[in-house]
Amino acid sequence: MKIATFNINGIKARAQALPDWLDAFQPDVVLLQEIKSVDEGFPRELFEERGYNVEVHGQKSFNGVGILSKLPLEDVTRGLPGDDTDEQARWIEATVVGEREALRICGLYLPNGNPVPGLKYDYKLAWMARMQKRAEALLAEEMPFLMAGDYNIIPQSEDAARPDAWREDALFRMESREAYRRILNLGLTEAFRARDPRPGQYSFWDYQAGAWNRNDGIRIDHFLMSAAVADMMTDAGIDRDVRGLEKPSDHVPVWVELAA
Repeated sequence: MKIATFNINGIKARAQALPDWLDAFQPDVVLLQEIKSVDEGFPRELFEERGYNVEVHGQKSFNGVGILSKLPLEDVTRGLPGDDTDEQARWIEATVVGEREALRICGLYLPNGNPVPGLKYDYKLAWMARMQKRAEALLAEEMPFLMAGDYNIIPQSEDAARPDAWREDALFRMESREAYRRILNLGLTEAFRARDPRPGQYSFWDYQAGAWNRNDGIRIDHFLMSAAVADMMTDAGIDRDVRGLEKPSDHVPVWVELAA
């Protein structure tokens, strides 16, 4: 089972680039972030004609997450538990039924949190605390699961070309990284680093100041997997070349392959 996460930065802007990538890469499941579309405005037919089941949790003009799956999806839920007043579309999950295993797939678009300090940063940390609670609940259920998407977290210095430039940014502040580490320390495995310890591997390059041409990137798109899913992993990677194609997102796909 090949699963990818991809912050597409607007489905309308990526209406050609995303289908082209799907045709070339042929993932079984894709977790999308920043679709920037209400549910009824999402171009489902582009993906259904390619054999994908489509589930989205949209929001007008910003945020929005979705799942594309060639495999059956069951028990789809939208919204991160823990705050009934939170109206931002940042979380979707479903059970994906593979040939050998059923997995709980959680797709997320974690808040950016800037500027710091402020209400947006408080929201980011509170959201991460809710995410930790959800991970604890899934672990208690003993169902294989993964949480993947745009975390807006730079875990370590080697995950940024210029770490000093990010020291006081919400993506790299110590409180953010500590919140991320608390989730990881529940016993989860970060897929990419489990396969590739090299520095200089990024998943995001800003559109400004020639960041892509200078490889001035950061790694903020991650897969966190329960032990059962980590045992299924056969490979993981970043499809960085997508950033150099026509009309790219500022993120690129990150993927895992599972014997599921």
